[in-house]
Amino acid sequence: MEEREKFMREAIRLSIENVTSGNGGPFGCVIVKNGEVIARGVNNVTSHNDPTAHAEVTAIRNACKELGTFQLDDCEIYTSCEPCPMCLGAIYWARPSKMFYANTKKDAADIEFDDDFIYKEMELPYEDRKLPTSQMLRDEALEAFKTWTNSQNKIEY
Repeated sequence: MEEREKFMREAIRLSIENVTSGNGGPFGCVIVKNGEVIARGVNNVTSHNDPTAHAEVTAIRNACKELGTFQLDDCEIYTSCEPCPMCLGAIYWARPSKMFYANTKKDAADIEFDDDFIYKEMELPYEDRKLPTSQMLRDEALEAFKTWTNSQNKIEY
């Protein structure tokens, strides 16, 4: 367990350093494989003008580049805060073996990083959401899915 605490402390250190450097929000993440940190990530939303540049997404991108793969098999993710809906989705898509977090989503909400509205919006029918959403050109778009289904060159994930 002591080794896991070391990795979490690194994620926490990154989160603090990110704030003190003025780089971005108080979030850090490390990805570990075979007992070694293979990637790190911090919140770069404001410094990169990228709303998807959360610590977990950044760390996943860095780890996949380092490993030369799109999945994080046999990896563990240590994040300084319970992931937001976007990051949690990215973590599931990356398929690590385990995830550990420090601060809770309530802790984040207490300092005005509140994702609860997203969770609530996702449960609503499209017509009741704050973001106007309409489906269009489904028949045309299905062509890509048919092409995928019939492709001999696809790499399934």
